[in-house]
Amino acid sequence: MTTPSLVAAPAGVRALDQQRTTSVSPLLSPALLREEHPVDAAVAKVVRTGRAETVDILDGRDDRLAVIVGPCSVHDPEAALDYARRLAAKAEQLRDDLHVVMRVYFEKPRTTLGWKGLINDPDLDGTFAVNKGLRLARRLLLDVSALGLPVGCEFLDPITPQFIADVVTWGSIGARTAASQVHRQLCSALSMPVGIKNSVEGDIQVAVDATRAAAASHVFPGINLDGLAALMTTAGNPDCHVILRGSSAGPNHDPATVTETLGKLAKAGLPERVVIDASHGNSGKDHVRQGALVRELAARIAGGERGITGLMLESNLAAGRQELVLGHADGLTYGQSITDACLDWDTTDDLLDTLAAAVRARR
Repeated sequence: MTTPSLVAAPAGVRALDQQRTTSVSPLLSPALLREEHPVDAAVAKVVRTGRAETVDILDGRDDRLAVIVGPCSVHDPEAALDYARRLAAKAEQLRDDLHVVMRVYFEKPRTTLGWKGLINDPDLDGTFAVNKGLRLARRLLLDVSALGLPVGCEFLDPITPQFIADVVTWGSIGARTAASQVHRQLCSALSMPVGIKNSVEGDIQVAVDATRAAAASHVFPGINLDGLAALMTTAGNPDCHVILRGSSAGPNHDPATVTETLGKLAKAGLPERVVIDASHGNSGKDHVRQGALVRELAARIAGGERGITGLMLESNLAAGRQELVLGHADGLTYGQSITDACLDWDTTDDLLDTLAAAVRARR
C-alpha cells in the first residue's frame, strides 16, 4: 500500500499551495551535525559548569556578576576565535569576581532587511548555504568552549537550537520575539538559562510575561534530532530572566526602572533578578556610550546594588562597524562588526577590570 503522504497531489491541488515558494532544499539533520562535530568530555564540563554557575548567580548563591560579552554577530569564525582566546585569558584572570560568557550570535534579527547571520548566509554573498552555516556555527561553539569559555547565543529560528543548543551555556530571546508564543515555548524546552529582552518599544511587562510563560510546561510541534516533525512536551524553564535593553524611546537601565522591573517580577511570583544590556536602546546604539554606561553601573554595583545580576556588552577586536556589500567580503576589516557597532578589545579589557573591582567593593 502506498503511504498517503508520498502520493503526489494532482496539479490542480498543488496549485493551491507553494505559489510563492521558489525552491525546497534538503536540510541536514541535527543528529548528523552532532555526530560530525561531537561534544567531548572537556567541552561538556565547560557547558555544564557554565550553566550551573550562571544559575547560581541568578539565584543569589554566587555573588559574582555574569558578563555576556562579544561581537554583535559573528561573521568571521577566525576573528571570533581570536577574540575568544583573549577573552578566555581575561575571564580566567577575573574568575573570582566575574562569570564571563562569550556572546557568539549566529542569527541576526532584522527590522526590515539585511544580512541574517552566519548560519543563514555564511559566505556573505546571498547564497544562503545554511548547511555550511550550521557546520561552521557548531564547530566555532566547540572551539570556543574548548578554551574553557562558556558561550551565549540568541535563538531566533525555533528549529536552529536542535543543531547547537547542547553546546550553549546561556541563551537569549530578542526584543522582537519576546512576545512570540513560539519562542516562549522554545524557552520552556531549553536546558540553559535564557534572558528575555523588553520589547523594542520599551514594554518590560512583555518580558516578565514571557519569563513566566517559559517557566511553565508546554506541548508544541517541532523537530526531533533526526529532523522529523515531532510533538514536544516540556517541563518548563525556571532559569529565564528579564534583560533591560532600552528602547526606541531611550535607556531603561536607571535605578528607578530596575526597581520597577524587580517589582513586576515579584508581583508575577518570579525571582527578582535583572540583566542590563549596555548596548541597543540603553546606549542609543552608540558603542562609545557603552563604556560610560558600564562605568555608571559599576559604581552602582560597588555601592551595594544587588538587583543587577549581569551585564551584556557588544565588543569585538576593532571598534565600530563597517558596511557589508554582499559578495565582496574580501575587503572587510578584520575583527570589525558588520552589524551593530562594538567596543574594541582594549576598551573591553579595561571595562571588565572595572566591573571586577565593583564586585569586590560590593563585597
